[in-house]
Amino acid sequence: MKTTITTTLCLLAATSAYAQMDTVSYAKERREIKALLHTPGAANGPAACNDVVMVGAKGDISFSAQEHKAVQTKEKLIFKSVKPVPGTEIIRVYGGTSAVVNWLADVQLNVDGRDIALKVRRLEVYVKKAAGWCRVAGQGTEVDEKMFPIHP
Repeated sequence: MKTTITTTLCLLAATSAYAQMDTVSYAKERREIKALLHTPGAANGPAACNDVVMVGAKGDISFSAQEHKAVQTKEKLIFKSVKPVPGTEIIRVYGGTSAVVNWLADVQLNVDGRDIALKVRRLEVYVKKAAGWCRVAGQGTEVDEKMFPIHP
């Protein structure tokens, strides 16, 4: 009896873990989202994509693309470039209409006149709408490369 229960629990755990890490289904949608990440400015999606919640590194929260831009202006923050580190993208698509994306960004920015380069881990949620893939949520965390060396 113990063997049967243990085997059943192991199978359920293995099935659950596999379902959470499905990174091969929906290949077309995965390619579309990856293309957004690798095209400068495209991750924001079409102009019709304004329904977004963004959380900044300091914990600030914006409920629209306009609010997010206003926070950047207030903080004197100018993104010069945000480039995905190739091979770090983990894209999980659900039902062909929503996706959760994890990736590592190489970020070049200017804050109050000072140039800064850093690595940021991004977590983003995309929803497919009539206009195309729209980012509806995003959050980035600076990576401390001394504590967590990055080896792409």
